[in-house]
Amino acid sequence: MSPHVLLLGGTAEARELAATLAARPGVRVTTSLAGRVSRPGELDGDVRVGGFGGAEGLAEWLRAEHVDAVVDATHPFAAGITANAAQAAAATGVPAVVLRRPGWQPGPGDRWHPAASLAEAAALLPPLGRRIFLTTGRLGLASFAHLPELHFLVRSVEPPEPPMPPRTEVLLARGPFTVESERSLLREHRIDALVTKDSGGSSTSAKLTAARELGLPVVVVRRPPLPEGVSAEPDVAAVLARLDLDAR
Repeated sequence: MSPHVLLLGGTAEARELAATLAARPGVRVTTSLAGRVSRPGELDGDVRVGGFGGAEGLAEWLRAEHVDAVVDATHPFAAGITANAAQAAAATGVPAVVLRRPGWQPGPGDRWHPAASLAEAAALLPPLGRRIFLTTGRLGLASFAHLPELHFLVRSVEPPEPPMPPRTEVLLARGPFTVESERSLLREHRIDALVTKDSGGSSTSAKLTAARELGLPVVVVRRPPLPEGVSAEPDVAAVLARLDLDAR
């Protein structure tokens, strides 16, 4: 029987891996999307949208669909999905691999302020300035809603969900972005500080370079830890080596 790989997607790396697996003769790949983005774009292989019903529901799906391997290529901050995938894989004995792009690292001239959570990031903001560029996605803005004295420029792919800070301007945009455009944006909106999650990758890293060039402080929310006993591979090639589908 052809090997069946379940790919928990939503990232550029997941799209690349789906295309690579789908091009392999005899390999079936199913990409599962959470459904939070209305227009995810075309994907190679089979696609399903929506949750599984927690770890137990995912385990049932793995058995029913005769899945031979699970690749968790979700966003680095999708901690709930990653935990469920690890539990389901352990319960069914299905091999699992986590694909995580490396996180960003500060360089010379960066004024980074690490935070363990969105709430901690919000607590760091008042001394840093009044006009904040918030690039943490459309969820979690409630963590900043208690800061009426600050003006937030919120950028996300989809419209953000309330509650939001009372002084919020929303900018809908999808990367990749250039350093030049990010620099112009920061200047145009007179931004004093940037808040971002450590998503890693090059698609949205230009804002960090622009902030460094302008001497702006950056509050960086650290990634949640992986479940105990779970390790991650940094790229598609490393995941393929772990899967070793040619041996199946």
